[in-house]
Amino acid sequence: MTTIRCQAMLFDMDGVLVFSMGAVERVWSKWAVAHGFDPNVVVHAAHGRPSIETVREFLPHGDSHAENLQIERGEIEDLEGVVAVPGALALVNSLPADRWIVATSATLALAEVRLRAASIPVLHNMITSGDIQRGKPDPEPYLKAAARLGFPASECVVVEDAIAGVRSGKAAGARVIAMLTSSERVELERAGADWVVRDCTDIVANFDGSSLILTLTV
Repeated sequence: MTTIRCQAMLFDMDGVLVFSMGAVERVWSKWAVAHGFDPNVVVHAAHGRPSIETVREFLPHGDSHAENLQIERGEIEDLEGVVAVPGALALVNSLPADRWIVATSATLALAEVRLRAASIPVLHNMITSGDIQRGKPDPEPYLKAAARLGFPASECVVVEDAIAGVRSGKAAGARVIAMLTSSERVELERAGADWVVRDCTDIVANFDGSSLILTLTV
């Protein structure tokens, strides 16, 4: 068991609070095949960063905004298998509302749809792709998430499952808990994760009136 004291928790969404990999794989695979790309390569590239960045990587001379809208529509419409990660609802419900935030590479519309599908509370102060200029692994998403709550990132703990997200949290100066929901332990550790857990069931949070006390099963 490991005990951590922090001021706030900054959560990624997909793979951390919500399981949506099935939908992600279906939508991106369809898009990849339509453009003659290897679906496995595209799906891997798309995980953990804004979708428009993936579109631009594979179609540098295409209409990235139109292609991105197509991807977003597909992901909003495909909610099959979108459920909460084990322990996610209990964890966020144990936190004061002003001590946690979602920082996701998804658009606001997609984030709201997926969180509702998984019965996770939808907060008004999420950081989504429309709030940032540079996506993960850049530190901007988690710097803005921490600032939105009124704390320096160094006093926050990021919860991630993607390599790009772990690097983003570390670059922001936060400590990072990584989950084994989509990446291998060795990859997460190489990216700089401070702790690695299975999922949200391995995190217990308590608030003592001034700080969050997290107990991890690692």
